[in-house]
Amino acid sequence: MSRTRLAMVAGVLLCSALPFAHHSFPSYYFEQEMVTIRGELTEFDYRAPHAWVKVKVHGDSGDEQVYAAEWSNPNRLARDGVTRTTLNIGDVVIIAGSPGRNPEERRLHLKAIQRVADGWEWPQDRRQR
Repeated sequence: MSRTRLAMVAGVLLCSALPFAHHSFPSYYFEQEMVTIRGELTEFDYRAPHAWVKVKVHGDSGDEQVYAAEWSNPNRLARDGVTRTTLNIGDVVIIAGSPGRNPEERRLHLKAIQRVADGWEWPQDRRQR
């Protein structure tokens, strides 16, 4: 096979794979709904394509549940002043977000987060967003 033909085949394969590289949030979350959780940060995964936070929440009956909240892309977060060191394990946070379509997974699409200790929040000024 000639180099030109090989390059064309590779290009077609690459272009056909690109639409599957990113998912649609509405396919995983009820974007029209909003829930709020409060708990202790157990993990902050700051990497592409999306940052994640995990929060240990105490249920009404006293049981502990861990929620995973899918945040924004680290590039966007960096433009907003959020870095790898913005949040720390043990921080008590309040997260507002869209619930996941599978409630057993305890996932949220994070829309806003606040650190209770000092009032830091993202987005910085929710009234302007």
